[in-house]
Amino acid sequence: MTDYVSTTPGLYPLPDWAKDDLSDRKGHQKHDLISGDEGEEITAAYETAREEVIGVQQDAGLDRIVEGQLRWDDMLAHPLAVHDAVETRGIVRYYDNNNFYREPVVQDDLGFSGDVASELEAAAELTDDDLQAVLPGPYSLADLATDEHYGDEAAFLGAIADFLEGEVDAFPDVETLFLLEPSLVENAPGDGEDERASEAIDQIATATDADVVVQPYWGALSEKVYAHLLDADIDAVGFDFVANQDDNLYNIQEYGATDDVALGLADGQNTLVEDPEAIRDRTEWVEGQLGVTEFETVYLTTNTETFYLPYGKFEEKLAALAEAADLAEVKAA
Repeated sequence: MTDYVSTTPGLYPLPDWAKDDLSDRKGHQKHDLISGDEGEEITAAYETAREEVIGVQQDAGLDRIVEGQLRWDDMLAHPLAVHDAVETRGIVRYYDNNNFYREPVVQDDLGFSGDVASELEAAAELTDDDLQAVLPGPYSLADLATDEHYGDEAAFLGAIADFLEGEVDAFPDVETLFLLEPSLVENAPGDGEDERASEAIDQIATATDADVVVQPYWGALSEKVYAHLLDADIDAVGFDFVANQDDNLYNIQEYGATDDVALGLADGQNTLVEDPEAIRDRTEWVEGQLGVTEFETVYLTTNTETFYLPYGKFEEKLAALAEAADLAEVKAA
């Protein structure tokens, strides 16, 4: 019988009180963004906010708890933006939306950082529930960054993969790892590069005993990119059924799928809160369209990160996902 697991790709909005408090403490300029050496007052505010968003997930009944990535001022670029070997420069657009991040320019060898591991350790102290780690996928992180050290795209992607593998090695025990890969859709790799992207993902996936989910979004993967991704030793591919239903269905029907699957059925950027029964019905419809052997695990999630949402709507989305998974479990039984 299929196991339905409610979760999210992380990168949560700050609670309203924390947004106001941190705005006063951090300032409003580029140099005021998180750099990894924030002072005690700022650290304390983030710690309190982390505790709150973990409590929100527990109250909602989510099956996987994420740390929340509240410190990630630079969104997916964060692990590089706080790295000692990286200089952050001007503000650049975060994909095709109205958010911006500091351009991370790699200027030296990307040694171990431990920033994300320390966040996860702090989260692990706050909950006994199943913990889920969140990282940018290697291709997307390389795509968001600028290389002034390695000198070659393949070498740079390899260095990013080595860096992320080292970070994963330092993680506390986690049940699931989501690798977020929007660049696989937004700036799809070409011939040769698509295979290297899959190999980089495979390298990170084999560094952990956790179930690894690769979550592209803002559309569907091209056929070749999807086919290569299936070669990686991952447990699930995520599908953004909010942005593109037909092409995602086609990929699964044409090329098959992993034993597990992540279905992005709730909109991480739209304030309209989906009805839990509607999410359950969409899940059933997708499964019916595929005509494949039933999945071992179906992760029900938002299609994208949720930091775009007002905090109240974000809370409602979590509750809707958790209830939808419960409804799906009941129907499957």
